[in-house]
Amino acid sequence: MKKVASTLLCIAMIIFCGLSLYPLIADNASQTDQFEANTIKHNYEQGLFTLSPYKQTHFGLRMFRQTHDPKYQILVQEDIANISIKLNQFSSDMVSEETMSKYATQKLADYHQSNDERSTRRVNTIQDNPAYVYLGLDLLRYMARIDDYGLQHSNNAKFRQRLLHYPFAELFTNKIMVQAWAAQLANQAYWLKQLQLGDYVALFTQTLQHTYPDNEDHLLSAQQYQNKLYGMTHLIIADSNYYQKQVKEADHPWVFHYFRTHIDRIISDTKQDIIAEVGISFLLAGLQDDPVVYKTRQAIKQAINPQAKLVPSVTGSTDFSHGEHRNVLAIMLLDWHAPTLGPNTTTTPQLFESLPFGLQRKQN
Repeated sequence: MKKVASTLLCIAMIIFCGLSLYPLIADNASQTDQFEANTIKHNYEQGLFTLSPYKQTHFGLRMFRQTHDPKYQILVQEDIANISIKLNQFSSDMVSEETMSKYATQKLADYHQSNDERSTRRVNTIQDNPAYVYLGLDLLRYMARIDDYGLQHSNNAKFRQRLLHYPFAELFTNKIMVQAWAAQLANQAYWLKQLQLGDYVALFTQTLQHTYPDNEDHLLSAQQYQNKLYGMTHLIIADSNYYQKQVKEADHPWVFHYFRTHIDRIISDTKQDIIAEVGISFLLAGLQDDPVVYKTRQAIKQAINPQAKLVPSVTGSTDFSHGEHRNVLAIMLLDWHAPTLGPNTTTTPQLFESLPFGLQRKQN
C-alpha cells in the first residue's frame, strides 16, 4: 500500500509540472486579492512535493473543493491511499488498551518536545486518557474523511462499535479538555454527527461559551484567547463539512456576533491562521459583503512577504512547510469560491474506479 501512495506521488509531480493554472472564477474578490492569492498558490504548487504527504493532501483537497481543477485529483487519490493505510493499521491493532496506550505514548513524545502552554495543556489531558488520542483524534477523523468520499472501511461496523462505547459526552462537557483541544473537539462533534454516532454540537458549543465567557477575555493568556477563537471558527468550518456547503449565520449567532464585535482585536492580537479562518467563516455563511471579510483580507494581504511569496508566521518565519496551513487559508480567503460538494463517489466517480485494499463504497 505504501508503494501505491509513492506511485501516486510520482504521478502527481509530473502532472503539476505539466499543467498550467486552471481558470478560476472567484466570488467577490478584487483583482488585487486574486493576484495575491495566485502568487501564493503558484509558490506552493511549485514546492508542493517537498511537503509531507499530510500537508500535500491538506492543500490539494482544499484547492480541489474550491476550484474543481482536475490537476488536484491526484492529491485526493493520494489522500485516499494514505487513509486506507491508517485504517488498515487500526483494524489490525485495535484489540487492547495496551495498543491504545502505546499509540498515545508515541503521540505524547511530540508534545513533550515543546514546553509551550498549548503542548503542556495537551499532555496533561491525554497522558491518562490514551483512548482519546487513538479514537478521538485519529480513528474518528479518518472515518469521517473516508465517509466524505462516499467510502467506508471493510471493518466499519467494528470501528463504529468502538466509538459508540467511548464516552464522548464527557469530553464535550469538560472545560479542561476544551482549554487544550477546542478546535479538535468542534471537529469531533460534527464528525460524530456526520457518522450518526451522536449529536453533541449544542453541548460542545455551550461548554465552549462557559469555558470562555466573553466578559472574561481579558483574563486569558494569548494562547488561550487563540484557543477560544479556534474553537469558534471550527464550529463554522466543521458545519460546512470543510468547505463543501454553506452554513447559516442563524445557527451560530454567538460566533458571528463575537467576530463582528471583536474583529479589530482579533486582527491585532492573533495570528494569520485565525484571521483568515474568521474571514472564511463569513464567506461560508454567504456574507461576502460583511466588513469583517474586507478587514481580514486587508490584514492578510498586508502580511504577505513579497520576496518569499507567502504569509510568514507571527515571528516572521518564512518556513515553507510550517506555513502551509496559514497559506492555504490565505489563498481561500483572497480568492474565494462558493462551497460545492465533493469529491466523492457521486460527484467524481472516475476517482473511485479502483480502491485501495480495505476500502469499499459506502453501504446505505
